[in-house]
Amino acid sequence: FQGQEMMKTVSSGNCTLNVPAKNSYRMVVLGASRVGKSSIVSRFLNGRFDDQYTPTIEDFHRKVYNIRGDMYQLDILDTSGNHPFPAMRRLSILTGDVFILVFSLDNRESFDEVKRLQKQILEVKSCLKNKTKESADLPMVICGNKNDHSEMFRKVRSDEGENLVSSDENCAYFEVSAKKNTNVDEMFYVLFSMAKLPHEMSPALHRKISIQYGETFQQKSFRMRRVKEMDAYGMISPFARRPSVNSDLKYIKSKVLREGQSREREKCTIQ
Repeated sequence: FQGQEMMKTVSSGNCTLNVPAKNSYRMVVLGASRVGKSSIVSRFLNGRFDDQYTPTIEDFHRKVYNIRGDMYQLDILDTSGNHPFPAMRRLSILTGDVFILVFSLDNRESFDEVKRLQKQILEVKSCLKNKTKESADLPMVICGNKNDHSEMFRKVRSDEGENLVSSDENCAYFEVSAKKNTNVDEMFYVLFSMAKLPHEMSPALHRKISIQYGETFQQKSFRMRRVKEMDAYGMISPFARRPSVNSDLKYIKSKVLREGQSREREKCTIQ
């Protein structure tokens, strides 16, 4: 997410990468349990799918890009489907820049949960927007996962998903399969386009590199040997840690106070 400082320092192994704060974003993935949130994140990060289900409490990932010589950072917050701490979910929404809401096409209750989440995001971000006078849009993609299943198992019609996004040009609907990798790349491409981020951040449009190239990664003349030259490279930061709750709260507070809003006015409630 975009922070106060002019430059963020990202540690990746033995190297340090400097990313301008204006190029740092947070993507928040929300949805009920067992709908495939982590599988979609895994497809984005490493192109893999794991058949074994492991409940997510909260996973944090970071990917750093060198796109035409400019550094970008994307933090990914893969949230719990059970939402054991409502205040944490609200804080995740407040600090998010782009959102992916996931439901399973064979589970009606998960679709209803996405509708509730969409409403909550709009309400929470509207509160923050009123405090900070931000004019930024709210890029969001709603994903119906498991479209590889037979139609006989479908519980949510396509038009129902499309209706959720029909009135918002910054919200799109996709039916995907994390297992078969169907429409996943297309979904990320559209999400980043709506967020006015470089489309090269989507999985299929940049060269994936390993941490061993970290020292030279941020150089504008960065090129890899023995591969076709490209203008976009992406690297997963293996030791990324989620910013503390205190850091997130300070970030939200700074956004509000930076606009000179009175402390007596109604606060955006975190609880």
